[in-house]
Amino acid sequence: MTHSAPPLSTTADQATADPATGRPAGTAQAVVLLLSSCLAVLGAVLLAPVLPRIQDAFAGIPGVTTLTPMVLTVPALVIGLTATFAGRVVDRLGRKRLLVGALVVYAVVGTAPLWLPSLHLIVASRVLVGLTEAAIMTCCTTLLADYFHGPERERYFGLQTVYTTVAATIFFAVGGLLGSWGWRTPFWLYAISLPLAFVAARVIWQPPQHRTREKLPSLPWRDLLAPVCVSLFGGLVFYVLIVELSYVLDGIGVTSTATIGMASAVGSLATAVAAYLFPRVARFGPAVTVPAAFALCGIGILGLALAQSVPVAVLGAVVAGLGNGLMLPALLTWALGNLTFAQRGRGTGIWTSAIFIGQFACPLAILVLADATGLPTALLVVAVAALLLALAVRLLRPTRPTAVPARTS
Repeated sequence: MTHSAPPLSTTADQATADPATGRPAGTAQAVVLLLSSCLAVLGAVLLAPVLPRIQDAFAGIPGVTTLTPMVLTVPALVIGLTATFAGRVVDRLGRKRLLVGALVVYAVVGTAPLWLPSLHLIVASRVLVGLTEAAIMTCCTTLLADYFHGPERERYFGLQTVYTTVAATIFFAVGGLLGSWGWRTPFWLYAISLPLAFVAARVIWQPPQHRTREKLPSLPWRDLLAPVCVSLFGGLVFYVLIVELSYVLDGIGVTSTATIGMASAVGSLATAVAAYLFPRVARFGPAVTVPAAFALCGIGILGLALAQSVPVAVLGAVVAGLGNGLMLPALLTWALGNLTFAQRGRGTGIWTSAIFIGQFACPLAILVLADATGLPTALLVVAVAALLLALAVRLLRPTRPTAVPARTS
């Protein structure tokens, strides 16, 4: 190992300090990173209420029924395809520089549809939004892992899910409100990243171990492969509640959008509660938290598959929501727990890619299964798969993350 600075952060259990002031990271850094993490869900929910208006605005364009949903889904696909590359850039060029730059570019490409004249150009701008979101998510999660360790890191991983879940609910409502003034109006909200970029430039600091000229150490694939593969399916399971609950309620005769919205809100609240409580169960390690998350999701989705009444569907949504709240921080803790500083950016990028590819694949997989067997049977298949995976991970018994040197060479 090489040490070019005082031992500000030598193991995974010690706090990382600002090399300029010697002060450890605290609430200010955490809040900036948690708020910036919410930008990835902005593209996923903000425009949902105005999609019909976008389709109407470009009604004469060939393929408009295919292009319009891509305005919503393309960023998630791009995150899944590029976050791995973003992780390598994070480890090579540094966390802060990429984060601040991505926040600025996010505002530019995010608001571009305000003046773009064609649907094809708007979809192209959404590809660029996905690229910036991949960089932002990878930087934020990596810096949380850099700045905080042990129970404090687990707490912030849980809060990351809380913040993004609450943000998704808020953005959905705000998108609908702004959409009443025209389908382009919600795109103004993407400018919110500019003040975040300004604050990040002042508050966030580059951890001291980074060196740009040294060869990056190889990743421990023997330890990383299992959590990444499980996370790929985890992304799919996580998104089932979000995508399919409205269809389940519609299938049992619910036509009131207020009832559907209330049921969705209850499921989101359960997700936020479980994520907030994650630090209290994190001490049991991924051998318990990951199987528990998949078991709860499996039971909840099973309830949705069998639901013949609103109370049963809502109960299933609550149980699945609790599983969702545990899942992301549990998988993230498992994936990153034993990585060194110089490996963490790439590890975060690979994990982020797995989650978002799984989320993008969710509606496609359910659609294929539902076309062949019907929606209840499709959900039943996913539920059984989640329960079997919970059992498999429990038998695998992944070890609790251990302290590792923050190597730079």
